[in-house]
Amino acid sequence: MRVKNVVLPRFNTRTPLVAAAVCAALTLSGCAAWRNQTRPAAPVSTAPEALAADAEQTAAVANAGAQTTTVNKLQKFLWVFSPYRPDIQQGNFVSQEMLSQLKVGQTREQVKFILGTPLLTDAFHANRWDYPFYLARGNGELTKARVTVFFKDDKVEKFDGGNLPTEKEYIARIAGPAKAAAKDAPKKEEAGSASIQIKK
Repeated sequence: MRVKNVVLPRFNTRTPLVAAAVCAALTLSGCAAWRNQTRPAAPVSTAPEALAADAEQTAAVANAGAQTTTVNKLQKFLWVFSPYRPDIQQGNFVSQEMLSQLKVGQTREQVKFILGTPLLTDAFHANRWDYPFYLARGNGELTKARVTVFFKDDKVEKFDGGNLPTEKEYIARIAGPAKAAAKDAPKKEEAGSASIQIKK
């Protein structure tokens, strides 16, 4: 009886407050709904003016390079209350090294060998291959990039895309900086040289 009288009144008054605070935190953090909103696709026009405008817009996006959006401090704090979100990678990753191998005049097969099979091939844009890339980290960081290759007579006429990350930068972004490996490397070398000296 004494335990019930002491514990239950405190428990009954705190429970709604704790539940309200948790609900508010989950609502503010988004619960995976704010980041992955989908919108219906815009209608496609096959008019020459629309195709030219679309090509210019694609070139502007591609030449902007890889764009990364990070989260602010409030979102990082509220991320504690949100459910686990895995890293999501979609599309073709094209590195700066791969793009430097691409040259005007190469065939479609050579482009496939260098960049891989394009993610987007369109009947309305038969002479254009798009290589979009999308990386959504679990912490809310979002990276987008796009490379577009234009063909004329089955040869590369031009390509758009620049300021792309190198393969080393991409691996550091996925796996995190290799600080621990860099610190352990000198220790292993010292241990290896010490064991060689002991054997002599």
